[in-house]
Amino acid sequence: MTRTWSAILFDLDGTITDSAPAITNSLARTFALLGRPVPPAAELLAYVGPPLLAAFREYAGMTPDEALEALAVYRADYQGEHMLDTAVYPGVAGLLERIHEAKIPMALATSKPEHSAITILEHFDLAKYFTVMVGASDTETRSSKADIVEEALTRLGAVGANLAAPVMVGDRSYDAEGAAAHGVPTILVEWGYGSPAEAAAATATVYSVDQLGRLLLG
Repeated sequence: MTRTWSAILFDLDGTITDSAPAITNSLARTFALLGRPVPPAAELLAYVGPPLLAAFREYAGMTPDEALEALAVYRADYQGEHMLDTAVYPGVAGLLERIHEAKIPMALATSKPEHSAITILEHFDLAKYFTVMVGASDTETRSSKADIVEEALTRLGAVGANLAAPVMVGDRSYDAEGAAAHGVPTILVEWGYGSPAEAAAATATVYSVDQLGRLLLG
């Protein structure tokens, strides 16, 4: 695998931050507020990673209108201290700093709403390492991972970043598939929320931050 990357795109949930407690707790409250049975914690983990609008339809069998209502309830709940009930994975902040020092442009490319993602990165003092930060739009017109990756590449190009050899770093098959739609290879991290089967969609899988650092920086 080539180790000379011109730009690096990072997922957020399950890649930079362990945000499952915040997300699944808000999801549980969402189902309760909607008067629906609350799925077991293990099932709620499947919602961490893919666009939530699609997840509500796929995993909960909601209609498009029901999914939109559930998304609105979730977003209203997932605010403030609830959103910040998360932690940065050990070693990741140091790796981001090293990449920044190596002057490799970085983009955040997450399915989380953009304003929420920026708030979380600012809270942990990580926003300063990113050239651009892209998430889902509030209107859901940009929600698929392919659309988010496209927007991240567009914004990187607009500030003069070299896009000859970009790479995506994520934890779910959605990351790999969204990046592949634009010819971008993906490194999946094992510490996230994906299953072993999802690794088949990636160019490489890493099991530690040190291993990821070697692939990104040589």
